[in-house]
Amino acid sequence: MPMQRKRLKACNCPAEMVKSSYRDACFRRPKKHADETDSSGEEEKENTRDSCGSVLSEVTSAPTARDQLKYNLIVCKQMVGIFVTVWVKKELVQHIGHLRTSCIGRGILGCLGNKGCISVSMTVHQTSFCFICSHLASGQKEGDEFRRNSDVLEIQRLTLFSRLCRRTGRRIPEKILEHDKVIWFGDLNYRIALSYEDTKRLLTENNWDALFEKDQLKIERDAGRVFKGWNEGKIYFAPTYKYSSNSDAYAGETATSNKKRRTPAWYVTMYNFK
Repeated sequence: MPMQRKRLKACNCPAEMVKSSYRDACFRRPKKHADETDSSGEEEKENTRDSCGSVLSEVTSAPTARDQLKYNLIVCKQMVGIFVTVWVKKELVQHIGHLRTSCIGRGILGCLGNKGCISVSMTVHQTSFCFICSHLASGQKEGDEFRRNSDVLEIQRLTLFSRLCRRTGRRIPEKILEHDKVIWFGDLNYRIALSYEDTKRLLTENNWDALFEKDQLKIERDAGRVFKGWNEGKIYFAPTYKYSSNSDAYAGETATSNKKRRTPAWYVTMYNFK
């Protein structure tokens, strides 16, 4: 089905404004900027993709069902196996501003994109948000968790969002922790620091609390080595890595499975800051 696109302006700050109105103008996207009839100039057209190739300033919807859609796509970005989209309720589109992405490679040679993250920065009304989708270093050997810690710290250090505002007066976040709300999710690859046999025994007992006490990410966070001050939701489910396709059995545990047996773990998680 053909898609109809509406361009969004990356920055809402007008070139000329009185100082008293700067706060509102900087964070509010005038409704006309989200209209289909908005005829953006060539400069805006060139800015619809950032240096990583992200679609930044287009809202996509199906023309035949536009009035029925509850959400609009505002960002779409892929880096090797990492893929991020951000969808916004259509009534909020006009209030989205300062939309930017950043991609950091942490894979082969410490720079390729098979590991790393995609980060999205945006404002909704007067609140700034940052979403980080990451795929951290793999490995189950003792000490591999420190490589994952290093990935997190380097992502925080290297991520820098471009400055789009035309005027000074209010600082728009350029680093991850400068945002009002930060959500970090993805395949963080932290393991459970137990043998396969001990992990399976606790799984059989549905003893999530005992398993979680041995979760590498919890251990590293409690020690203050990574994600200090961040929060994770309560775990109410068994480790999700790695099930066989269309099965409740973990990979490598059945006679018909040709997958390598791995110790189950909560690889995929979500953290929030502030």
